[in-house]
Amino acid sequence: MKNFDGKLAVISGGGSGIGQAVAEQLAGAGCHIALCDLSPEGMAETKALCRAANGSVIISAHICDVTDEEAVAAFRDGVLAAHGGNHVNLVFANAGIAGGGSFVTDEREAWERTFNVCWYGVYNMGRVFMPLLVASDDGHLINTSSINGFWATVGPDTPHTAYSAAKFAVKGFSEALIGELRNSAPHVKVSVVMPGHIGTNILANSGKAHGADPSNMAAEKVAKIRALMVKRGLPVDNVPDDAIRAVIKQRGEDFRDKAPTTSAQAATIILDGVRADRWRILVGDDAHAVDQEVRATPEEAYEESFLDRLRAAGHMNVLTGNR
Repeated sequence: MKNFDGKLAVISGGGSGIGQAVAEQLAGAGCHIALCDLSPEGMAETKALCRAANGSVIISAHICDVTDEEAVAAFRDGVLAAHGGNHVNLVFANAGIAGGGSFVTDEREAWERTFNVCWYGVYNMGRVFMPLLVASDDGHLINTSSINGFWATVGPDTPHTAYSAAKFAVKGFSEALIGELRNSAPHVKVSVVMPGHIGTNILANSGKAHGADPSNMAAEKVAKIRALMVKRGLPVDNVPDDAIRAVIKQRGEDFRDKAPTTSAQAATIILDGVRADRWRILVGDDAHAVDQEVRATPEEAYEESFLDRLRAAGHMNVLTGNR
């Protein structure tokens, strides 16, 4: 799909981050946009950016929890009502959250919430919108995985099972679709996107999704985070709860502001990959570096020495807690 002009793109997680940046750039290229998210404020911001990029395209916004297939089906119906026709050209299954990292100590509800958004959000988008991609004369499904889809950690002292398991599933699902689409619907392509550390609000948004917004975090949640910090050797035993909340808020801002790749840069890489019909799209120098290291020394991937090599090369320092 060399040209996005006049096409229709559906984007989950379109209210912030990569989804927002992809929408803005697609609108600038003449593509009509259908967004879904759980944040009306975020989608209003995205719509304004898209209109500024190109006032002639049609932009619709839809509240949708992508973990609920019926909600995604209602989103599909809303897209068809808003844009007309009987097909879509691009589907970006992009919504994601972090959290629920420990399979051993975290609450099951938090673990499954993260897994369901990051995996079933992709599955439901594919399941519901695939017929509309097949109905087009030129279709492309773009599923967002992560470097955690082939490297299941963000450091040896940070549990990361829910997110990693989901992103591995997204990667495997997307790769399995390559051959199936060639046989069943050769005019429809699939890509799996594997970003490294991108400057988004995913940490802040994840806190809200799990009921742990730093601005109003419950004392019980603060106590759990304090205990984790103490375990990691941080002297926070006697600091006030509000100080812990401030640290969590700052970490989210650092993750966004100190990332090596911006959302806009990530969107450009992704859309260039779609134009080039690449099924595997690594985003960021850190993603390429981790990919090379995992392939070269897979048995060492979860050793401290592996992470030390990445850090020495200038990668993963903010993401894994080092400065």
